[in-house]
Amino acid sequence: MPYQHILVAVDLTEECDPVIQRARDLSVSNGAKLSLVHIVEPMAMAFGGDVPMDLSQLQQQQFDQAKERLEKLIVKYPELTRENSHLSYGQPRQEIHHLAKEQACDLVVVGSHGRHGLALLLGSTANDLLHGAHCDTLAVRLKRAE
Repeated sequence: MPYQHILVAVDLTEECDPVIQRARDLSVSNGAKLSLVHIVEPMAMAFGGDVPMDLSQLQQQQFDQAKERLEKLIVKYPELTRENSHLSYGQPRQEIHHLAKEQACDLVVVGSHGRHGLALLLGSTANDLLHGAHCDTLAVRLKRAE
């Protein structure tokens, strides 16, 4: 069965281009709708949750920068629009699963560095996405810069 709606989850770095291109190729070959999502993680998660300072201003700056990068991707990839590009705040696994289910996506495409542990195969976000996924998940192997 061809895919109907593909969600590509990106980190908004230069490395996300091959992931978007793979998702775009799949959407064209399947005649599927293409949507994009980036998740801004709470800064407190990076510090284990207990932070003795207010990070709200830094968190807002991070969100604003993500919004700017997302706008650049929308310009670069015409099939992406503001309506099918999503910027969320939270834990990537939960937010991507929620959006994929809400949008009735049947494939999630994510990049994978594959660096450590089970991540030797998938990468931490890609590995996280596989657990509890209600649809197919494709991990696009990213090449390391030489």
